[in-house]
Amino acid sequence: MLKEVLRVLDEVLSLAGRSAGFSRDTALLGAIPELDSMAVVSLITALEDQFGMIVDDDDIDGSTFQTVGSLVDFVSSKLNG
Repeated sequence: MLKEVLRVLDEVLSLAGRSAGFSRDTALLGAIPELDSMAVVSLITALEDQFGMIVDDDDIDGSTFQTVGSLVDFVSSKLNG
């Protein structure tokens, strides 16, 4: 799951492979300039497409995008519903 989420992050944010060095503890919001409010929307859409899930507005808050690990945990929880 981590690898798939990192691949989506890399593609959506145009990180040119930088996500390969990310771990679960890597900070996202506020730490990666490419992850702005518009990119969050694009990222959610890409995750929905990649994993075949639906994300409701009520499902997410700032903590979802705090770290790579929190994002992976969010995707896992949506898939395991």
